[in-house]
Amino acid sequence: MPVVDAETLRWLLVAAPCPVPGRPARLRLRDAHITGTLDLSEVVVPSAIRLRSCGFDEAPCFDGGRFSALELTDCALPGLTAVGAAVDRECEIVGCVLDGTLDLRSLAVGTRLLLDRSTVNAPEDKPAVDGRSIAVEEQFSASEMVCAGPIRLDSSRVQDTLDFWGSRIRGARASLQAPELTVGGSLRLDRGFSSDGSINLYGASIGGSLHLEDSTLTGTGERRGEPALQLLCATVGGDIQAGSGLVVRGCLDLRDTSVRGTVVLKRARLHHPAGTALKAARLHVGGDVNCRGGFVSQGTVDLRDARVGGSVLLEGADLTGNAGPCLRANGIDVGAEFKCCDGLTAQGRISLSHVTVRGRICFKDALFDVPAGERALRCRGSTASELVLNLREAPAGFLDLSHTRIGVLRDDPAKWPRSLVLEGLAYESIDPTLPGRQRLTWLDRDPTGFSPQPYEQLATNYQRHGRDADARTVLLAKQRRMRTTLAWPARIWSLLQDVTVGYGYRPLRAVLLLAVFFTVGTTMFSTWPPNPVGDGARPDFQAAVYTLDLLLPLIDFGQEPAFDAHGAMQWVVVVLVSVGWILATAAAAGANRVLRRA
Repeated sequence: MPVVDAETLRWLLVAAPCPVPGRPARLRLRDAHITGTLDLSEVVVPSAIRLRSCGFDEAPCFDGGRFSALELTDCALPGLTAVGAAVDRECEIVGCVLDGTLDLRSLAVGTRLLLDRSTVNAPEDKPAVDGRSIAVEEQFSASEMVCAGPIRLDSSRVQDTLDFWGSRIRGARASLQAPELTVGGSLRLDRGFSSDGSINLYGASIGGSLHLEDSTLTGTGERRGEPALQLLCATVGGDIQAGSGLVVRGCLDLRDTSVRGTVVLKRARLHHPAGTALKAARLHVGGDVNCRGGFVSQGTVDLRDARVGGSVLLEGADLTGNAGPCLRANGIDVGAEFKCCDGLTAQGRISLSHVTVRGRICFKDALFDVPAGERALRCRGSTASELVLNLREAPAGFLDLSHTRIGVLRDDPAKWPRSLVLEGLAYESIDPTLPGRQRLTWLDRDPTGFSPQPYEQLATNYQRHGRDADARTVLLAKQRRMRTTLAWPARIWSLLQDVTVGYGYRPLRAVLLLAVFFTVGTTMFSTWPPNPVGDGARPDFQAAVYTLDLLLPLIDFGQEPAFDAHGAMQWVVVVLVSVGWILATAAAAGANRVLRRA
C-alpha cells in the first residue's frame, strides 16, 4: 500500500493547477495509507475529493471548508470532523470504519449525504455521529450503518428522504437523538433497523411517512423518561407504517402528534408490562389507527383524548394490562368505527369513558379476561350510533355502560355478563327484541343495587316499537323491585297496589275484585237481608244495589242509609266498605301513575 503524506494532499488541493477546459479538476486516490493530519479546515476546494480504500493515521479535518464533492469509500479512519463545512454536491462516507466520532455539525450538503454501510465506534462520552443542525438539500441515507454509540441529529433539515433502513445502533449508550428534525420526505427506520437505546423525535416534522416495519426498538426505561421511540408533539404528513414485524421493548410514545394519514401497527409487538406500552394521548390521525391482525401489547395502550378521522381497528389484537387497564381510550373522538372484535383478547380493563364514535363500537367475539368482581369494560358517558356486545363468552367481571347514549344496542342473551351497570344508558332500539319477561333478568344485574332508569328506558323502547304489553311487564317489575327498597309501611301500601291494580298497569284486576266482592255481598244480603231503619218511606231493598252502595264509597244509591245490617252481617258491611275504599284509592293511585306516564 503506497504511503501518502497528508500535507502533500493538502498542497495539491489548495494549490491545485488551473483546470483545463472540459476537464474538471478532481483528486482521486485509491488504496493509499495517509500519514499525518489531512487538515482542510477553512479552505475552499473547487475540485472533487474521492478517496477509496484508504487508511488514515489521524482524523481528517474539514471544518469550515467549502468543497465541490467529498467521497470517502471503504476507508479506515480514527474519526472525521466537518463542522460547519459546505459541500456543493454529494457528500459520501460509504462503507467506512471510524474508530472515533463522525462530527458533521452544521454541515451543509447541496445534494446527497450518504453514510451507508459505515461502522462508527464512538469514544467514551462522545457520540458516534454528531450531525446536529445539518442541512441536506436532497437525500440523507445511512442505511445498513452500524453505530456503537449515540447518533445526534438535533434540529437537522433534510429536504427529501432520511433513510436508516437496516442500520443498527448498539451499546449501552445507544440512542438516536433527533428532536426538532425536519424531513421533507419519508423517514425510514425499517427493514431490520434496530436500536439498543431510545429514539427521540420530539417535535419532528416529517413531510412523508414514518416507516418502522421489521425493526426492533429497545428503550432504556420509561422511568428515566427515555421511551423506545419518542414521537412527541411531532407532525407526519403521510402514514406511520409500523406493522409487519415491529418489536418494541419499552414505551412507544406518540402523544400530541399529528398524522395526516394512517397509523398502522398491525402485527406489531409492544412489550412494556410494567407500564404503558403505547402512549398516544391527544394523537390526531386523519385516517385509521390500525392495530388489527396479530397486534400484541404487553402493557397499557393509551389513546386518551385522541382524534381519529377514520376507524380504530383492534380486531384480533391481544392486549394485556398488568399494571393497569389494557386499553384506555377515555375521551377519544372517532369519525367511523371503534372495532374491538373478531377475536380480540383483553386481559385487563378496557376503559372507553366519554368517547364519541360516529359509527359503531363493536365487541363481537371479544374476550374479557378479568377476575370476578372487577370491571371488564367501562363505557361510561359515551356516544355511538351502535354498540355490539356479542361476546365470545360471558365475562366474569362486570360491564359499566352507565350514562351512555346508543342508537342500536346489540347483545347475546347467552353471553350476558354476571354483573352489568345500566344506570343512565339510553338507546333507540335493542336487538334481539326479546319478550319483556326475558329482558328482566338482564336488568337485574346491577352490582350497585336497584335503579329505576334502566326499567323505564327498556319500557320506552318497547312502547316506541308498539309493544305496550312488554312495556307494562317491565314497568310492573320496576315497581315490585322498588318495593324491596321501601320502609315497611310503604311496602304494605305498595303490596296493596300490586295486588289490586298492579300499580295501574293491571286495571282489570280491580274490576275482577269488585265483581267477586259484589257477587259475594249480593248473595249474602239476599240470604240475610238487613233491617229497615225508621218508620218513614223507604226504597224497596235490593241486595245488589245495597252491595254497590257499600263498595262504591263516593256514590250513594240510597240503600245504605235506609237499611242496617245486624249481627255477624255487620262485619260483612265493614269488609265491603273497607275493600271499596282500598280499591278506590289504589285505582286512583294507579290512574294517576298512568296519566303521569302518558
